[in-house]
Amino acid sequence: MKKKILIPICTTLLLASCAPEFNKVYKTDDYRYKYEFAKECYADGRYAQAITLLTDLINIEKGTDNAQESLYMLAMAEYNSLDYEGAAQAFKRYYQSYPKGYLVEMAHYYEGLSLYKSTPEPRLDQSTTVSSISAFQTFLDLFPDSKLKPEAQKRLFELQDKLVLKELYSARLYYNLGPYFGNCSDGGNNYEACIVTCQNALKDYPYTSLREDFSVLLMKSKFELAEQSVEAKRLERYQDAEDECYGFINQFPDSKDKSTAEKYIAKCKKFTGEDSSNNNDNK
Repeated sequence: MKKKILIPICTTLLLASCAPEFNKVYKTDDYRYKYEFAKECYADGRYAQAITLLTDLINIEKGTDNAQESLYMLAMAEYNSLDYEGAAQAFKRYYQSYPKGYLVEMAHYYEGLSLYKSTPEPRLDQSTTVSSISAFQTFLDLFPDSKLKPEAQKRLFELQDKLVLKELYSARLYYNLGPYFGNCSDGGNNYEACIVTCQNALKDYPYTSLREDFSVLLMKSKFELAEQSVEAKRLERYQDAEDECYGFINQFPDSKDKSTAEKYIAKCKKFTGEDSSNNNDNK
């Protein structure tokens, strides 16, 4: 809504400040002249003027040979003027309007790139990141032999890394909240939430470079969960934590957190050993 309000305001300011020639072109009914002038504006980098003219032309020229190029040029003008949201919508409109258009490959690629450029930093909502991944994946599926394939794949991996980092931040938050129950309205536990988040991330992104970071949090959370458990669950959770520590050492033998894993193992064995002794005495 805000964007719709700003468009006529910006157009009014533009018309008030631009050269007399542009005013003349904007008002003319000579659409061929307006089309050529819009192309000239675009080529000269006068994207605001090009967008104003092309926005009119894509409706006026609908059904003509110029309509297809006008729509793609509008999308590129918005992209070059850093309006990535508007550009993504325009590129999508292009390939939906002209599924067999001669610029359809580029439209798909630039839709993904426009969304890529508008993605926020990892701590924020990543819905745009997911949309960009989907757009690039569609591009790769439709144009597997494209010259832009390496670049699209590179962007795709970067976007996936951003999603992984988002999960890592969430896991760290749960771990740092620890025994605090104020945010656990459903009766859950922050350590359990950290465990689930780490396990899902490792399953969904098995080749991530952050695998060790998730594994450290997973190991620490399982140990802390065992430490605060009620008696009935303590033995099982200490055993689970011990297994996790051994798995961590096997997978990351040179990790700086290896000593932490070894310390946890010693503490787990101390508890499980006492439990085993008690069980033997009761036989």
